[in-house]
Amino acid sequence: MNYKLDFTPVIDGMPSLLLGCLGTFLLAICGMLLATVIGIGGVILRDSRFKPVRWMIIGFVELIRNTPFLVQIFFIYFALPFAGVRLDPTPTAIIALGINGGAYAIEIIRGGVQSIPKGQMEAGLALGLHKAQVFRLIILKPALRAIYPSLTSQFVLLTLSTSIASAISAYELTSVSQRIESESFRSFEVYFTVTVFYFVISWLMMRMFALFSARYFNYPVK
Repeated sequence: MNYKLDFTPVIDGMPSLLLGCLGTFLLAICGMLLATVIGIGGVILRDSRFKPVRWMIIGFVELIRNTPFLVQIFFIYFALPFAGVRLDPTPTAIIALGINGGAYAIEIIRGGVQSIPKGQMEAGLALGLHKAQVFRLIILKPALRAIYPSLTSQFVLLTLSTSIASAISAYELTSVSQRIESESFRSFEVYFTVTVFYFVISWLMMRMFALFSARYFNYPVK
């Protein structure tokens, strides 16, 4: 085998690859924010007094967790136009990431909420706080602190899942690398570089989460 490495196409395409990294990062951040909103809202509705609402949330979680993300993003991208809603690939990818991450976040956050002793909720109600205030001030923050490692690990996986958005031509790292590879036919060089970029992005995400934890969750347990 006389294959010779040639990173020239990668070097020439470096500005596009860096912009692709930025696109991946923005997709991930927007997807995480939407997933967090869906997760917290889903936990509240999951414990609703109305059975149809509870079953709707349970069905949503099971549907998303038991179907491939690629199928989900294709369904959103190709099904919404039938409802008269046409979105560009990037907003579609953000919605798909948020829905997918939100389904997992619901169960993770719910586990944290259930770990809080009921006595704390009763104490909050005894102090005259409304249920919403008790949930926000007494339950949610300790619950998030308890499940923070699991939630952030899921968000790192969500960041890596942005690569699947290339299937609908969303602007991110994998879609840029596919274009460079198709023009240069230097598959190893391109995807080796992309692997390094994804590793760096994941590491930066983990460092960002660690700094956030040190800033907002660093207080004594007792």
